[in-house]
Amino acid sequence: MPEPETTPRPPVRCPWCGDDPLYVRYHDEEWGVPSRNETHLFEMLCLEGQQAGLSWITVLRKRERYREVFCGFDAAELADRGDAIVKRAIHDPGVIRHRGKIGAIVTNARAALRVQQEVGPLGEYLWSFVGGEPVVNRLVSLRAAPAKTPESEAMSKDLKKRGFAFVGPTTCYAFMQAVGMVNDHLVSCFRHPGAG
Repeated sequence: MPEPETTPRPPVRCPWCGDDPLYVRYHDEEWGVPSRNETHLFEMLCLEGQQAGLSWITVLRKRERYREVFCGFDAAELADRGDAIVKRAIHDPGVIRHRGKIGAIVTNARAALRVQQEVGPLGEYLWSFVGGEPVVNRLVSLRAAPAKTPESEAMSKDLKKRGFAFVGPTTCYAFMQAVGMVNDHLVSCFRHPGAG
């Protein structure tokens, strides 16, 4: 007698990504995955600052246009051409047209170059706030996730001291989650390291 066909159950995910395909792909493939790529880290630090007061999906939907407008988040090119880029970007409907947020990307590019000159690689500097290794939390609900931590407060304080903008402690914590410095997938989620 043949085995009855069973439909595979979809994986259990963190509920914040809903069922939007873009959001689901971001959750499954990027969020919480440790990244040490300098350009990616710089991009995510800038994009998290763009989110302030908005939902992340709003920024995610505009991400490709941000990459086009802001030189693929190449810090050296942004620092060099920044003023002209800001003048054009403020009129571009494909990005969030907030003068302070747009200017912050160029400000952060120049600050990132200073970090590289004064401290060393941007990735090593940013990862130093978690001791160089991912922090894996065991959250059972979204409510259990903190908005900020002592590590994100320390990162925010130091980034501001070095001239970065739109890098408050909550923004820094969201950045840490995004680039895998912190893994805040719920324990029930298939992307949590203890799943399966």
